[in-house]
Amino acid sequence: MPSARRHHHHVYVVELDARVWNEPRFRKANPDHQLSKPLVYVGMTGTDPDLRFDKHKAGFKASRFVQLYGLRLLPALYEVYNPMPYEAAREMEVELAIALREAGYGVWQA
Repeated sequence: MPSARRHHHHVYVVELDARVWNEPRFRKANPDHQLSKPLVYVGMTGTDPDLRFDKHKAGFKASRFVQLYGLRLLPALYEVYNPMPYEAAREMEVELAIALREAGYGVWQA
C-alpha cells in the first residue's frame, strides 16, 4: 500500500492542565481565551499521536507545556484529518490552531 506509507503524518491536540494559564507566555498568546473552553497544545508528527504524546511526557523533543501540563489527547478534535502527507500536516497544524483559538480555546502551537 504505497499511498498509506506516503501519508503517515498526523496533527494532534493535547488537553493541558489549567495551571498552564499561570505561564505568562501562554496567557499572552491567548488574550481572547474563553474560560469555558479547554487549554490545548496543537502539534504534528510523523508517528502515532499516542506515541508522540508519550514522548512529550518523557521529555523527548518535548514541548515544555505538554511535558509539564499535558493531560490527554483530544482525538475528537483531530482524528478526521489523519493521516496525511507531511506538507498537509504542516499546514493543518497551523490551521487547526487558528480555528481552535478563534473558537475560544487557549492554544499553544509550536
